[in-house]
Amino acid sequence: MALYQRGQVWYADYYEQGKRVQESTGTSNRRKAEKFLALRTSEIERGVYAKPVKMTLSELGVKYMDFAKANKRSWLRDQQILGHLSDAFGSKLLTNITALPIEQYKIDRLEAVSPATVNRELAGLKRLFNVAEQWGLYRGRNPVKGIRFLAEDNLKLRTLSEKEEAALIECCSPYLQDLVVFAIHTGLRLGEILNLRWEEVDVDHGVIKMLVKKNRRVLEVPLNEKALTIVKGWHGIRKCAFVFYNPETGGQWKDLWLGLQKACRKAGIAGITWHTFRHTFASRLTRAGADLVTVKELLGHSAISVTMRYAHTNRDSKMRAVTLLNPGSDKVVTIDPTRQKTA
Repeated sequence: MALYQRGQVWYADYYEQGKRVQESTGTSNRRKAEKFLALRTSEIERGVYAKPVKMTLSELGVKYMDFAKANKRSWLRDQQILGHLSDAFGSKLLTNITALPIEQYKIDRLEAVSPATVNRELAGLKRLFNVAEQWGLYRGRNPVKGIRFLAEDNLKLRTLSEKEEAALIECCSPYLQDLVVFAIHTGLRLGEILNLRWEEVDVDHGVIKMLVKKNRRVLEVPLNEKALTIVKGWHGIRKCAFVFYNPETGGQWKDLWLGLQKACRKAGIAGITWHTFRHTFASRLTRAGADLVTVKELLGHSAISVTMRYAHTNRDSKMRAVTLLNPGSDKVVTIDPTRQKTA
């Protein structure tokens, strides 16, 4: 049994039942590689060794998406992240994806997207390796574990102004107009909108009740006049279990990102994603005077700390709050400290 280096990564070379196995340790650190080899040696001696599975990231992605579609409402976001990861690592074996190419991916992606988006993609890659280990498809150290995530400015949120909203709506196709307006007036994530079923919508009372799989909580969203009008319009032409569907196929939408990008280019608006509409919903609520606890419940956040990012947007409501302390009378009594008391 021995170690050898290929590039900067150490590989373990050992025998199991007379068969030679060469396996990446996933590290460029000699000491960590020695610990990896010692672990494999111990597993072989104890009879608990399992031969590592050779699988590419794309192959793992197919299995993961089957799992995500059955268990997550936000699987569309996972699919989008997986697409970017597959462009960089899709053909690589999991054992050949190490820290160095991941660091390079982080640098390259930062030229095109925000630090928050890069972090979500890194978190997605880390999740893929964790799931692969749980399923017995990968053995070794998670290569994302040592990657430092980028600093995010959570107080700087991109929202749509009323003028930008009007310009964007004008450049959208009819079905996309409905989805954009519905997103702005409900604050729902794209995955939640596209997965919304009629059984979760009470048209008569104008409310949505759905289970958020992310935190296993029931999310109740009242529909205002604009959102309810859109729902009633689709209710009249419903063809499947989903509220919003692709008119061309009669089935569920797969991806609307390209359609939104095209509309944004025509409207001359930059920096817009589907999550921008969620930020817009929350920011407009706080500016209108809604308290953060109510905003938290409408967004389905599990903790108020997540909602606090919108606290800086409600300056007007803060000003109205402090004016409540104004006295009822404008007569102010001032005591002159130089005036002497009379007997």
